[in-house]
Amino acid sequence: MLEEVGQWLERRSFSCADRPMASLLAAKRASGTRVSVVLPALNEERTVGGIVSVIRRELMAGGEATGPAAGPASGRAAAYGPAGSASRDALVDELVVLDSGSTDRTAETAARAGARVVHRDEVLPRLPALPGKGEVLWRSLLVTRGDVVCFVDADLEDFSADFVSGVVGPLLTDPRLRLVKAMYDRPLGDDPAGGGRVTELVARPLLNLHWPQLAGFVQPLGGEYAARRSLLEQLPFPVGYGVELGLLVDALHTAGLDALAQVDVGVRRHRHQSGQALGRMAAAIQHTAQLRMARGGSRLVRPTLTQFERVAAAPGGFAPRSHVIDTVERPPMREIEEYAERRAA
Repeated sequence: MLEEVGQWLERRSFSCADRPMASLLAAKRASGTRVSVVLPALNEERTVGGIVSVIRRELMAGGEATGPAAGPASGRAAAYGPAGSASRDALVDELVVLDSGSTDRTAETAARAGARVVHRDEVLPRLPALPGKGEVLWRSLLVTRGDVVCFVDADLEDFSADFVSGVVGPLLTDPRLRLVKAMYDRPLGDDPAGGGRVTELVARPLLNLHWPQLAGFVQPLGGEYAARRSLLEQLPFPVGYGVELGLLVDALHTAGLDALAQVDVGVRRHRHQSGQALGRMAAAIQHTAQLRMARGGSRLVRPTLTQFERVAAAPGGFAPRSHVIDTVERPPMREIEEYAERRAA
């Protein structure tokens, strides 16, 4: 298995510099592929506008706009067309921020920067929305039209367009590929690789033990990746933090290892979560893995995770806090009546 992973790494690990923009645009025109970018967002007003502006300026202007002065607030704004849409000769055709219930100005900031903003509860209203990132990603398939869908987390700092063009590029130039994830360094404090604690402590051991074919993925839980719609619509989506691991494992079984790839896009800087938030994330990922290991086996119950907070008045000085772990999974989108009707139309 180690030899197989090594061969995959050699064949399917790239750099964003491998594919110049001109070659990507030529491949996109030749194939007629449409590209949608989705930013799932919850209270990200500080960073979402900058990400949207970079994508609009560098990937949606068909090469017309260069440099900071060409952003949506300038006289070039008309080159982009309506909010969320691009000029005809652009890498990205559609940019959607899917707001999952923000209480700050995330939606207003994203719209002002030029994204089409869709609120989670407006999508598939007959099915009450559940909290969680995976829920938003799943619903985004109903409000986007791209043949390739690229997901980007909305909390990235110092955002580069390489996060999008890097993962979209291999899908445009190699028809055998179906899902491409970004890989990068994740600094934390003075440690240049100290981020990704849940990856190192939970996800990587799980993958090495149970899905060793996926052991070559540098950032298996990373939120920046692109996939063909024809693959995404076949996969179930865990509604919470387990979505990235679930999609990766299911893509392996559905499409095969050689249909998966990764691209080095440099450095990823973002807002780091608290230790307790990481604990909840780890529990959801563990359950997502268990579910995939146990299919056809024993019955699973909905788990809870108990954590502790220091409270002076509590016995022993610590108070327990229990959290229900997201375990619901949405079915493949092609099984949803509204989606099938839209595809048929």
